[in-house]
Amino acid sequence: MLKTILVLVYAVPATGIFGSLAAVTAFFSKNGRIPHRVAIVWARSILWASGVKVRVTGGNLLDPYKPYILMANHQSNFDILALFAGLPVPFRWLAKAELFKIPIFSHGMRGCGYISIDRSNRESAIQSLEEAADKIRSGVSVMIFPEGTRSMDGKLLPFKKGGFILAVKSRVPIVPVVITGSLSIMPKKKLMIRSGEIHLNILDPMDTASYTEAGKEELISAVRKTIENALERKKEEDS
Repeated sequence: MLKTILVLVYAVPATGIFGSLAAVTAFFSKNGRIPHRVAIVWARSILWASGVKVRVTGGNLLDPYKPYILMANHQSNFDILALFAGLPVPFRWLAKAELFKIPIFSHGMRGCGYISIDRSNRESAIQSLEEAADKIRSGVSVMIFPEGTRSMDGKLLPFKKGGFILAVKSRVPIVPVVITGSLSIMPKKKLMIRSGEIHLNILDPMDTASYTEAGKEELISAVRKTIENALERKKEEDS
């Protein structure tokens, strides 16, 4: 418990300081790369303070000059830190439109290149997905947790459709990212933080050009199966 307290004593003010720095640098960054570097330093500092290492495999599969929709399973708050610290390509997050209405904070998010998704009604949602697809096609990679929330036991939850509609609209590859190890470090609804290693396994990009919005269920099934198989292989390796 003492370790958790010490980590939180560092992480809480560090998040405020680095968050403010990211918002300020966003005023001077047209492509969002400087705030992203700030986020990387923030994430790595908390991982270091927590005694958590991040191991990455498959990084060579990504072209830093191409846009992707990165989709990862979600087990812990430490997933976000690991993704910032370990992924070899810059990326942006999808964020609720309401967050873009907060003064100053909203400018920081826009400067970071975060993409607004308006879920207030179907028409607004469709329009925001179209705008997001345009940004992705222009060269912006996006990170999505298709489960929408953290798993309690590491098993995959049902996938939400929004990210797959976005993939079909933007016609860019989906890259499955399989996260293991984070569940034991900080499970959902647990405040205890343990040291350990998080493994990010970047899998082969999956083409989306042959799919239509009507056939998105096939794409969802294919991506889910790919992540499930990789999780199962990792479980067998560790047993």
